[in-house]
Amino acid sequence: MRFHLARFALATGFALTEHGRNRFAMVLVILFVPVWTTLAYLAMPDTPARMQLRATGEMLAPRGNELTEISGALNSVTLITGFMMFAATFSGNCFDRRLAMAGYPRAHLVLAKVTALALISAAVAAYATAVTCLAWAPRQPLLLAGALFSAGLTYGALGVGFGSVLRREVEGMFAIVMTSIIDLALQNPVTSSGADNPVMRYLPSYGAMQASTAAGFSTTPVPRYLALQLVWFAGAAFIALVGFGRSTRSALPTTAQDPEPGPESGDPSLPTPRKAAAPSAAASDTRAH
Repeated sequence: MRFHLARFALATGFALTEHGRNRFAMVLVILFVPVWTTLAYLAMPDTPARMQLRATGEMLAPRGNELTEISGALNSVTLITGFMMFAATFSGNCFDRRLAMAGYPRAHLVLAKVTALALISAAVAAYATAVTCLAWAPRQPLLLAGALFSAGLTYGALGVGFGSVLRREVEGMFAIVMTSIIDLALQNPVTSSGADNPVMRYLPSYGAMQASTAAGFSTTPVPRYLALQLVWFAGAAFIALVGFGRSTRSALPTTAQDPEPGPESGDPSLPTPRKAAAPSAAASDTRAH
């Protein structure tokens, strides 16, 4: 047990060190979250936008700028966590592959990435919630933090998947950015006329968007939609796990464990060289005469 904990702690240290080296991501966390959410709050009109919240069935009339700020907070959290996990996975693929080929358990590496993802998502979600509460007062701030956290988990897992299967960094960045923009822009009733379309419930952050909207403008708890978002996280984590396993598998033949090829096996092999036979006693006597 102590051995596994030591391996897990070491792998987690590797993962967090890799994130700590990404100074650009640190700047994004500090500056992008308040800038993006504040601009969304100031640029949009405060005219009430009538909408029906599917999570509770209530008819709401939230201010347009407050509703857009919630969408902006979700967008910033998903972009940052997705970017950080993609960058760490993309740059650390070779290192993870060497560790796996050297015999380091893959389960410890995967758990370390999940732990790092949870810590990053929690920190960014708490920061985005605090920034939102500085501008206006959501009805359920803890529910808002939970919705942001679950959305960060989902996009962080997607970032790991993209980092494991895509070959170029620009491809992964484009995939994360476009997925987040399309996902959240279509769900914002202020900017999209089809935000109440039933198709929206199949988008990756639908559960988080419903839960965060309820957190901002309703007093009704919506644990079902947080659970729905965690289901999306589980699906994204499965894709990430498959991609991680594919990127860290060894391409070397396991000759040490394979049996020696015999004459009945189909494996090509060189014939074993025969040793020279020792001269017989009769031949020795003949040479003597």
